[in-house]
Amino acid sequence: MNTDVVRVEVFGVFPTDQHTLAIFIGNDEKCFVIHVEPSVGRAIAMSMRGEHNERPLTHELIGYIFNAFDIKVERMVVNALRSNTYFARLILRAQNEIHSKLIEIDARPSDCLVLAIQAKAPLFVSQDVWEETDDRSEELEKIRQALREKKGPPGPIFGDDIA
Repeated sequence: MNTDVVRVEVFGVFPTDQHTLAIFIGNDEKCFVIHVEPSVGRAIAMSMRGEHNERPLTHELIGYIFNAFDIKVERMVVNALRSNTYFARLILRAQNEIHSKLIEIDARPSDCLVLAIQAKAPLFVSQDVWEETDDRSEELEKIRQALREKKGPPGPIFGDDIA
């Protein structure tokens, strides 16, 4: 198994016809899509915009707990793709006057994404997963173009560079 990783970012969160939200993830080379539940997709979009709810949602609450205990989100890695399902690891660092500990937690990529984004931590994809995914850059560009032509705000869903 290859242990190399590729640095990525979230390009946008868009609705689909399947009652999910499509998270476009990638870099200048290519991008791929992870479909997520609407509530988590909205949490990712809100984190990307730096928005917070009046009352913290689960991901925000977890972030507050991490801060209270000096736990830092170091990074997240989408590390596997099996039967069209992505898997991820959230890498945390707990550090205090007694010890420093690096912890890897297996979690859904959507949860890892929102926690990493709100912590401004880097996002990665394993080289193996990167090579296995299909490039969806053309699809992303078509969505962006359609939104630009609408000339209206994208609403509650987020596209990062829509004019």
